[in-house]
Amino acid sequence: MPIILARYSEIGLKSTPVRIKFENRLRDNIISMLAGDRVEAFVTKKDARFYIEAEDIDAAVSSVRRVFGISSLSVAEVCSSEMDDICSTAAEYSLGRLKEGESFAVRARREGSHRYTSMDVGREAGSAIFLANESKGIKVDLTDPDVIFYVEVRNNTAFVFGSYVKCHGGLPIGTQGKVIAEVHSDRDILSAWLMMKRGCKAIIKGDRQPLLERYDPDIKYGAEMHTDILGVVKGTSLAELEEVSVSEFDVPLFFPTVGMSDEEVSSMLRMIDVALSGR
Repeated sequence: MPIILARYSEIGLKSTPVRIKFENRLRDNIISMLAGDRVEAFVTKKDARFYIEAEDIDAAVSSVRRVFGISSLSVAEVCSSEMDDICSTAAEYSLGRLKEGESFAVRARREGSHRYTSMDVGREAGSAIFLANESKGIKVDLTDPDVIFYVEVRNNTAFVFGSYVKCHGGLPIGTQGKVIAEVHSDRDILSAWLMMKRGCKAIIKGDRQPLLERYDPDIKYGAEMHTDILGVVKGTSLAELEEVSVSEFDVPLFFPTVGMSDEEVSSMLRMIDVALSGR
């Protein structure tokens, strides 16, 4: 059965105690997002990767790709790290994924101690794929191939996949404290979204926001200024900045979109909408 590999990037730069704390929060957020989307899945963490097993892989990918902190996903076939097993898995995986006359390449990487190099994996897996599809007149092109197959070897396990699903990255929601986000316009929505991407737990002051709820299934609404609130988020443009009264707030104000034009705000919201739809 295929498995989803979920990668993070920025978290890996943290010190060990902070990284572990962020990884635990990220795992909880993945589970919460899957539960919110009613996707049954099993989530494990090992070797700087999260692994998600689910009956409905497409639904799981659609869900997990919205979790801030995840940089990319891949749906992979799993096998052992033995070279023969990698080659047979790669050959089987390639069937139906190469058309007549297409070119291909294998990109391999590995972590751990093995009797072979990453170059050896690429060469041997590539040979197995070629032999399995030889009747189609395929060819190897390491520079500009039509199809790329990826092999990632991590200690005793190997993963074979064909693509990376780009995600939003950022930091897990809840790692950077709570903020109140005043949401009344598109610029407000984007401002709240950007703060959530940086790990803030946003409490929404305003009407229900379906877009923001898709990125935080446990999002809260309210306007009370509690002692654990670290700031207030406003979707203020540069032209409106002089009208903001700083003195009425006892906490810092954040203006994530202050340097963005209305066109840039609209463009980024469209990008988020495309990501949500999976197009």
